[in-house]
Amino acid sequence: MPEPTVSFVIDGRPIGPDHPPYVIAEMSGNHNGDLNRALALIDAAKASGADAVKLQTYTADTITIDHDGPGFRLDGGLWAGRTLHDLYREAHTPWDWHEPLFARAKSLGLTIFSSPFDETAIELLERLDAPAFKIASFEVIDLPLIRRASRSGKPLIVSTGLATLGEIAEAVEAVGPTPLALLHCVSGYPTPPEDCNLRTIPHLGAAFPGVTAGLSDHSQGIAVAVAAVAMGATIIEKHFTLSRADGGVDSAFSLEPAEFKAMADAVRVARSAMGRVEYGLKPSEVGGRDFRRSLYIVADVAAGEILTPAHVRSIRPGFGMVPKHLPDVLGRRAARALTRGTPLRWDMLAPPEETT
Repeated sequence: MPEPTVSFVIDGRPIGPDHPPYVIAEMSGNHNGDLNRALALIDAAKASGADAVKLQTYTADTITIDHDGPGFRLDGGLWAGRTLHDLYREAHTPWDWHEPLFARAKSLGLTIFSSPFDETAIELLERLDAPAFKIASFEVIDLPLIRRASRSGKPLIVSTGLATLGEIAEAVEAVGPTPLALLHCVSGYPTPPEDCNLRTIPHLGAAFPGVTAGLSDHSQGIAVAVAAVAMGATIIEKHFTLSRADGGVDSAFSLEPAEFKAMADAVRVARSAMGRVEYGLKPSEVGGRDFRRSLYIVADVAAGEILTPAHVRSIRPGFGMVPKHLPDVLGRRAARALTRGTPLRWDMLAPPEETT
């Protein structure tokens, strides 16, 4: 019996093992504070093969406070030296942009949703009829936020960066019966491939039956995303920018349009290549059997002559008897004259009782 498949639906698009990977372009702060650039990112995401574009909905004051005390200034990484409030003030997507961004995406037939970071963000996204919510990795332990998002009844995607298996289980419980996808994620910016541990993806699916599993990827390049599909990921989320050279808070680990298009194409090919467990002839191999080895007469044989290795060999093409019968053929007499280049068949051999 085939194993049951999981189907998770966003904006009418089913997502799961029986469907192509669902590819999400994460805009994050790569709009660089320019609404026109944000709109251009949406256009480019559509042209680059994304199924959806994702925003982040917060303000600097809803996600942190303007403070320079211990813990509020970053000591290392891409944003070393900056305060949290300063970083989020630069990176946030202004709330009055959301309506034109949603309108642009919908006009292109591109699904758009967002990561809310507090209840007021959820209320804004509900007014815009966002078809799903994404819970960011750093919020996976904010169970009240998850419960509030789940009460909308909209599908939830939860990233698992930094989280222990126990913390993920608590988040899953908080989601309740709302449709849920879990994205394996490593919150390293950028993430080195050796930290990606993609074997976690099938483990998530096994640990939480009925939950769709995928990858939110912060590595550079496309190789990790393609490998994730081979490990069973049905959702791929990747940061997206128009040009890394233009800068931006997340540009260092974001893909440019041509790269994103290559990734979107590659993950879909990878999923198609997974196929099923199957042996034997495939449609593309039709005709290939003609070039397998088989038994052929390689020297003229007179009627009644005993066949020897000088007369019969295993060669290409494949229109004769299969090679495993060579020991049964040698020592038999020819039922009639056989010419060089003839594929051997059983009816060309005299009955065994006549080969004395």
